Amino acid sequence: MNIAESKFYDVIVVGAGSMGMSAGYELARRGVKVLLVDAFNPPHTEGSHHGDTRLIRHAYSGDPAYIGLALRADTLWQELEQLSGSELLVRSGVLNLADRKVYSFGGRVAEAQQRGVRAELLEAAEIRRRWPGLTLPESFTAMYEPEAGYLYSERCISAYRKLALAHGAELLTDTPVLNVTAREGSVTVHTAGGDIHGASAILSAGAWFSGLAPFVQLPIKAVRKVVGWFESSPDYAAGSFPGFTLGAEEGGYYGFPGIGGAGLKIGRHDTGQEWKPGEPLRPFGSEDSDEGDLRRVLEAYMPGAAGRLLKGSVCKYEHTPDEDFIIDRHPLYSNVLIAGGFSGHGFKFSSVVGEILADLATSGSTGHNISPFALSRFATA
Repeated sequence: MNIAESKFYDVIVVGAGSMGMSAGYELARRGVKVLLVDAFNPPHTEGSHHGDTRLIRHAYSGDPAYIGLALRADTLWQELEQLSGSELLVRSGVLNLADRKVYSFGGRVAEAQQRGVRAELLEAAEIRRRWPGLTLPESFTAMYEPEAGYLYSERCISAYRKLALAHGAELLTDTPVLNVTAREGSVTVHTAGGDIHGASAILSAGAWFSGLAPFVQLPIKAVRKVVGWFESSPDYAAGSFPGFTLGAEEGGYYGFPGIGGAGLKIGRHDTGQEWKPGEPLRPFGSEDSDEGDLRRVLEAYMPGAAGRLLKGSVCKYEHTPDEDFIIDRHPLYSNVLIAGGFSGHGFKFSSVVGEILADLATSGSTGHNISPFALSRFATA
C-alpha cells in the first residue's frame, strides 16, 4: 500500500513480526482500524522469528505468570491453526535436560502439575532408555512435558498476516520507521515515505528498538545468535525424538528433532555478540564457535546427531537485564504501548501477547497478569 497521509488510524503497530502481527490480527478482528508498519516484508529473516521452528512449553520457570500465559497461548495457537487451515503446532513433547552441577528442577514439576500441566521428573537411566540417542552421565536429570512441542514460526506469522488483512488491517512493508512523536490522543509515525497519523500506537520493534530512541529508550540489548541443522540418525527424527533444552557445563542449548530430513536443529541460548541496528549481521560460520559450540555439545550428548552441518542460520535475541519481557505503556504517553525484550523465549507467547496488546489498546486493561513485565522495574533512584 502507499502511505495516505490523510488517513487516520485507531492504532498503528510499529514492527509486524511475532508480537506485532498477532496484535494486528487481534485488533482487526475486533473492528479496530489498524495499520501495521514493518521495515521488511514479514515473515522475513531480519528479526527473531525465522528458522522454521520455536519451542512451546508450559512448565515454566521464573514468575508464575508465565505458566498461565503459556497455557492461554497454546489455546490461541490451536484456534489460529483451525482458522488458517495450516499445521502450526506439533506436540512432539519437550525434554528439558540439565546437569545437577548446573541446574536443579527443584519444585518445578510439582508446581506445573498443580497448574494442570503434565510433567515428569526423570533420572539419567530412564532418559537413556526412552531416547537411546542420548548419552548422558548419571549427574543428569530431566523434566519431560509430553504435551509440549514446537511451532512452525514463519507459518504462524503468515497465518496472522493473512487473517489480519482479511479482517481489514492494512500492512505497510519495506518501510523503516525513522521516528515516532506523540501527544495525548494522537501519534505520528515518521517514515521516509511520509508521516502516518493515528490515535494510538503499539511499538513492537524487536531487536530494532534502539532505532526508536530517544522517543523510547529501553534496557534492551540485541545479540547475534546462531542455529545449525546437523545430519542425524533416525534416533533423532520427528515422531520419535522430542524438542529439547539442555543445561550443562558447556552452556545452555535448545533444539528440535529432524523434521522432513532437515537434520536435528540446535542453537545456543546463552552468550552471543551484541548487535546494533545498521550494523551488518555476520553470517553463520563467521566465528569458529558458530559451528564449534553446537558440534561440541552434540558430540558429548547426542553423538548420532553430530553429522555434517547441513545448514546454518543467524537471528537476533533482544535481551532485557532480567530476561523477562516488557509489556507496558510508554512512561509519558498512555496511548503508546510497548512490547519488547522477549529475550529468546518469547515466540511461544506471541499469540497471547497480541491478545494482551489488543485488550490494552481497546479497553485500557487486560485480564492477564502482566505485572512482572512493567517497564518501571528498571527505574533507578
